[in-house]
Amino acid sequence: MVRQFKIVVEKNPDGYVAYPLGLSGVVVGQGDTYEEALADVKSAIRFHIDTFGSETLEMEPPVLEAFIAEAGVNV
Repeated sequence: MVRQFKIVVEKNPDGYVAYPLGLSGVVVGQGDTYEEALADVKSAIRFHIDTFGSETLEMEPPVLEAFIAEAGVNV
């Protein structure tokens, strides 16, 4: 069975970091390139589900869309 995940990929000076939305628990992938980070997070998702079971997939309500916003905040 193939399940689609929305994955956030961030680029920073040290490379790329990726993490899925809508999965219970902490799952992170990283790499020197976008493709490496995406492959790493896919592997991490499979490992997470194999380790903790399919109940990690049961999120209500599911993530329908994801948005990235930027806002200025006085600090």
